[in-house]
Amino acid sequence: MMISRRRLGRYAAALTMTTAVTAVLAACTGDGEDSGTEAGEDGLTLMISSSGEAETSAVRDALTSFTEDTGVAVRLLPATDLDQELSQSLASDSPVDVFYLDPHQLVSYADAGALHAYGDQLPAAGDYYPSLVANATYRGEVYGAPRGLSTLALFLNTELWEAAGLTPQDYPATWAELETTAAALAAGGTAGLVLTPDYATADAFMAQAGGGLVDSSDSAEGVTVTADSQASVAGLSQMKALVDSGAAVLSSSLDEGSGGDVFAQGQAGMTIAGYGLVSVLEADYPELGFAVIELPEGSAGRATVQQAAFYGVAEGSARKEDALRLVEHLTSAGVQVELAATQGLVPSVRSAADQWAGEDPVSVAFVAGAEHAVYAPLGDGVAEVLQGFEDQLASLADTEPEAILGPLQVNLEAATA
Repeated sequence: MMISRRRLGRYAAALTMTTAVTAVLAACTGDGEDSGTEAGEDGLTLMISSSGEAETSAVRDALTSFTEDTGVAVRLLPATDLDQELSQSLASDSPVDVFYLDPHQLVSYADAGALHAYGDQLPAAGDYYPSLVANATYRGEVYGAPRGLSTLALFLNTELWEAAGLTPQDYPATWAELETTAAALAAGGTAGLVLTPDYATADAFMAQAGGGLVDSSDSAEGVTVTADSQASVAGLSQMKALVDSGAAVLSSSLDEGSGGDVFAQGQAGMTIAGYGLVSVLEADYPELGFAVIELPEGSAGRATVQQAAFYGVAEGSARKEDALRLVEHLTSAGVQVELAATQGLVPSVRSAADQWAGEDPVSVAFVAGAEHAVYAPLGDGVAEVLQGFEDQLASLADTEPEAILGPLQVNLEAATA
């Protein structure tokens, strides 16, 4: 069944009625695992970290259709703590066959020999967005097939927009227009543009100026850290200029976790956020009118930042051929469109993403952004470095960009060496 995002709320609510029954059935199996799709010794296992019963049910339906088509049974294993449970499984003699894989896990698992490199072997590989293939590439090997992505886009509060005398013709397409419209919105007494001081927002500005955290154009040879390049400094300087002028404020200065939090409360005319904010607004703030457009162009053109999710296959799996068939099924256009409704992700293959955008117009900006998206580098310790970067970004109003990006350059070079 195709579940549109417009219907998702009612569908998820209906599923909560079965939660107690599901728990009882799980208890009766004696292992606490989801037994909706049984697999014997010759079957496959799929470990996921589910956002809720709606996603689990959608994945279970996809596995059922796979079994009907191939005769290969699959056991679904929803993890409570995916990092811990996956690590334990991959270290065992009988690891899970297929699993949700986040980029931050990729390097350590690949170095340990736990990941099977297969991402460029699937028939749909040519339909993946190039940035996703690069994001899963380590030392020249593609270690995952993308199951979806989110990109950053610009959210606009349509009520505040109209109150400021602005129209859709005023939607900002450049940095200069972004500052002008943010200032007009701020004149109404609310925050014009609220920016989250996180690495993704900063990297978007840096990439729009022709820089970025890294230059990953040749992923086969690794990445070149460019955090303190002149272009990166120019991009972060633009972000700071918006704050210094009063057109924008950092969410941290408002004691809020993110710009999305402020925007959802109707206290900001604009914010930069990922696809997940759409689901939050529609589910929890249905009265808030909003529009979503691509991020404005910078001095070097368009750029945004992606956050990707992948399917991994265990190198120790005794059923790799069937595992690849399962991933091929899960990443097919039709299945991806169905799963996207429950995962808060844009489909990772162009054909599915185009269909998704056609059925859900608000996702158009996110789909378009996938064509010029950058991403955080891979490497052990990168997450800690980026956390330190975000700590510094919180004081951007009082700190020169060079003072933030210089140490970041050194630390990222060490983490990606």
